[in-house]
Amino acid sequence: MPKLKGNYLFTSESVTAGHPDKIADQISDAILDAMYAKDPLARVAVETLVTTGLCIVAGEVTTSCHVDIQETIRKTINEIGYNNAEYGFDFDSCGVLVAIHEQSPDIAQAVIKQADHEDLGAGDQGLMFGYACNETPELMPLPISLAHKITRRLQELRERRVISWLRPDGKSQVTIEYRDGKPARVHTVVVSTQHDPDVSHEEIRREIIDQVIKPVCGKWLDDRTIFHINPSGRFVLGGPAGDTGVTGRKIIVDTYGGMGSHGGGAFSGKDPTKVDRSASYMARHVAKNIVAAGLAEECEVQISYAIGVAEPVSVLANTFGTGKLSDEKLAEIIRKVFPLKPAQIIKYLNLRRPIYKKTAAGGHFGRNDPDFTWEATNKAEELKRAVGI
Repeated sequence: MPKLKGNYLFTSESVTAGHPDKIADQISDAILDAMYAKDPLARVAVETLVTTGLCIVAGEVTTSCHVDIQETIRKTINEIGYNNAEYGFDFDSCGVLVAIHEQSPDIAQAVIKQADHEDLGAGDQGLMFGYACNETPELMPLPISLAHKITRRLQELRERRVISWLRPDGKSQVTIEYRDGKPARVHTVVVSTQHDPDVSHEEIRREIIDQVIKPVCGKWLDDRTIFHINPSGRFVLGGPAGDTGVTGRKIIVDTYGGMGSHGGGAFSGKDPTKVDRSASYMARHVAKNIVAAGLAEECEVQISYAIGVAEPVSVLANTFGTGKLSDEKLAEIIRKVFPLKPAQIIKYLNLRRPIYKKTAAGGHFGRNDPDFTWEATNKAEELKRAVGI
């Protein structure tokens, strides 16, 4: 949904890298990275399930290289922080079941049938969205931006052993109070973090507020802000031992926190010939450049494809009444300024690289990382020239 006018509350959530669903996402993307490191033309579609003492990986892969899947999985679980048998799930003792086979030839021929790579067909049909707004320097909605920063802060303090009782699993939720459609203050913060059994709830509440929330939310907090810290009262059993995790189940966390539409397709475990991923990245790039160019305060872009067809079926821009030109005209300019065929997107954003594991926790958008090429605003000046600014 776009930003509303008037006064209202809006909430977004994030989860830590140790959340079961995010473990699954990172394993799927670690396998993609391992294959891309050896074979940048690999076609990968891998799904992961994690539960108590078990990791199952299944999917379709076409590649010329060999990757030790077991080693990649266990290394990823260890890096996330599941390295203690007391957690009920750890890299050393968990069972690993791999069921990967070659990609369907019916799907493959739709992608590779063209001799000219410029006309590489989309790997599937689908509709993808990108979104940007001017609420934060990274041109992301404030609720999801703060929610991600809280979970990243939890991970940082755990890894540095600043808070020794933190465990890998955790979630955040931030509610922003909007006045006249603009963010005014943090209304409520919810943090649930896995912890050692011998720490008191009072210490958890104090440390999370002082060392996590206040440094992140800063000026947005006031004396009326509500804090719910581990509201269930106890969170010792977590991770896959507490809840089964599956790839692709946190797509709103991955994108815009519910502010902005989502086409429905997940990202992790998919190589960029799958437009679920690459076109979503491109749509974000387009929307962000439009806002960065000052052509709108808020912009949502939809791009749709048909399997095996290179040219987008449709391109839509929606500036929700904040644009300096009509949305119809903006859509025409998008087609002229931005490369939108799948092969063009892959080349333009340099997507055939092992960069995906780090996208799989903390959000795919709004992060200052040079590998996240879709976050660049290099087209802003060209857009200004195109509209005569």
